[in-house]
Parts: sequence; C-alpha cells; structure tokens
Amino acid sequence: MTVPAAGSRAPDFSTRNQYGEQVRLSDYAGHRDVVLVFYPYAFSQVCTSELAALRDRPDLLARAEFLAISCDPMFTLRAYADAQRLDFPLLTDFWPHGEIASSYGVFDPDRGCALRGTFVIDHTSTIRWSVVNPVAEARNPDDYAAALASLG
Repeated sequence: MTVPAAGSRAPDFSTRNQYGEQVRLSDYAGHRDVVLVFYPYAFSQVCTSELAALRDRPDLLARAEFLAISCDPMFTLRAYADAQRLDFPLLTDFWPHGEIASSYGVFDPDRGCALRGTFVIDHTSTIRWSVVNPVAEARNPDDYAAALASLG
C-alpha cells in the first residue's frame, strides 16, 4: 500500500455517514478544506479519546470539514456518535470493505480495519499534509491545527 503524497490529488469516494446520508469527497471541492481522519474501531479506547479531543476543539471543527472514517457499519457509527456526542460526520468504509482506506494506503487487511491515518485536503482536492500513526498511538489535534494554518 502506498500513501498518497502531499501535492497529489486526493482519491475521491462516496459513502454514507452515521445517518445514512450520502457523502462524496468531491462535493467539498471549491468550497471547503477537508480533514480525513481514518481510525480503526468505534468504541475502542484510543479512537474514542482521539474523536472526543476533536469534539472538544470547536476551533478546529470550524476551520475545515472533519470526516472520520472507519470500516465499522453505519448503524454502529450512529450508536457511537450518539454515545460520544460526536457531531461531525462519521463515514462508513464497511462495504466494499476498506475500499476508501485502501485508496489512501491505510487499510490493514490482516486486522480488517483502517490504520490511524490523517489527510489534510485543500479546497482544490490536493493533499497538503498527512500522517499515519501506529494503531495504538493517538494523534495530536495540535498537528491538525498547524497543518490547517499552513493552508492560509
């Protein structure tokens, strides 16, 4: 698997959020910067702490559209969003299983889950920054803030 490099075009995708609404990455082009936050499993300790940290940073959520993506089914994501009071979109990569994560080079086929990858995509659909952390290592939201600030 190859992670798309900064400066490359972000792979487009279409999937559903936790409410069953269709979400397409290309719909944000020309309108808003996007941060894709791939995470392994809903309801797991590290993922929950990361997404709660985002929830508690309205400054970040106002700066870009945050789309959190896991291979969990849509109904699991709805229960997870409700339980954790997550108001940003949680997108399902359940079927075809891991297709979106694979297109970003962050699907672990042995575990059947996304790796902990993050991609900052500008309004022209260009990847401007990315990081892939080990599954057990939480990301720092301040890194997102710095990457978004660099967009201008």
